[in-house]
Amino acid sequence: MSDLFFVARIREVARFVGVPLVFARSADEIDATLAAGARLVLLDLTGSFDYAAIFAALERATPPPPVLAYTTHALARQTQPWHARCGRVVTKETLTQELPVLLREGIAPPGGPSK
Repeated sequence: MSDLFFVARIREVARFVGVPLVFARSADEIDATLAAGARLVLLDLTGSFDYAAIFAALERATPPPPVLAYTTHALARQTQPWHARCGRVVTKETLTQELPVLLREGIAPPGGPSK
């Protein structure tokens, strides 16, 4: 995640709702976190990350975790190619509003309720 203030907000909400949170900043950290069993991946689509490598790592995980990605209205068109590989894509505004519930309950898998 590239926005340090937003990262701090996410960290604080996770602490408040009692959900463990890990920030992975490299391919090795992503693989290690996924191997430990990620319940939900929160992905920042607003940065200049290697999204092809990130999605490859996510898709290698067994089972692949649900991906909740966020973007901005201004970047929605630019990030569109990655949206289909996510379980849900929201704006930062929506994420801020729904974050406590999303962290506690996750996102619904295709065709089913959230866990």
